[in-house]
Amino acid sequence: MKEEIERFCRHLAIVRNVSPHTTAAYRVDLLQFLDFVSRERGSISPGEVDHLLIRRFMALLHKDHRKSSIGRKIAAIRAFFKFLLREGVVARNPAELVSTPKKEKKVPFHLSIDEVTALVEAPRGSDPATLRDRAMFELLYSCGIRVSELTGMNVESIDIDSGIGRVLGKGNKERIVPVGRHARAALAAYLAERGNPPGDAPLIVNLKGGRLTRRSVARSIDKHILRLATMKKVSPHTLRHTFATHMLEAGADLRAIQELLGHASLSTTQKYTHVSIDRLMEVYDKAHPRK
Repeated sequence: MKEEIERFCRHLAIVRNVSPHTTAAYRVDLLQFLDFVSRERGSISPGEVDHLLIRRFMALLHKDHRKSSIGRKIAAIRAFFKFLLREGVVARNPAELVSTPKKEKKVPFHLSIDEVTALVEAPRGSDPATLRDRAMFELLYSCGIRVSELTGMNVESIDIDSGIGRVLGKGNKERIVPVGRHARAALAAYLAERGNPPGDAPLIVNLKGGRLTRRSVARSIDKHILRLATMKKVSPHTLRHTFATHMLEAGADLRAIQELLGHASLSTTQKYTHVSIDRLMEVYDKAHPRK
């Protein structure tokens, strides 16, 4: 099945235009399933895989994997056999008879207003790395963008005068995001230090002038978190969660937040409805006729 897996991954990348990260994750999941099949049945064709074999694979995963991870692996297997069915390689999709485990409902970790203010203002100074970190943190919190979206932006992606940014999200879908005044000021200072590079240059660069990686953004946050010494471990995605939570608590419409985050489904955005007890009590006191 290895050849079919590689053909499926090429289909994802070229035809479906799936992100390299997602394609790589699907390849890992499918190769893990292939390894399990080889141990269980030896060398068999895709058409010999049945739903019972997939369920045994799931049972094995339950020992040391979260439900969300198992769900992704099943989704990869289901998509793989759907592709093979369309290509005429198999007569049925055995994964259709396997249900996806329900995900654990986790409340996304977010920072308080005081905590996020301390973090975005932590980079203080006029050297290139400090100006860059300040611009990065301000943009991540101001726009609620993914770190991969930030690192993929060019200088022309943000109009500092109008406060409008263009973001290329998942599935190469472009969306417009507002950019707050603090983020615009930090970005203007950073770009000025770089000599106001041309529009097609990367927006955020490393000290050698190359496009910054997602891992480098995370390392920058880790460095400033250590200096603050008042918070738990914070990831770049924490700033996205914090943006959504603060917008919701301030009264923003859930569908507007969905558009700003670039979520395809409103159900994905609904995880941010964990408004604080204080906010719930405030709404209750104002709205209930017999409070």
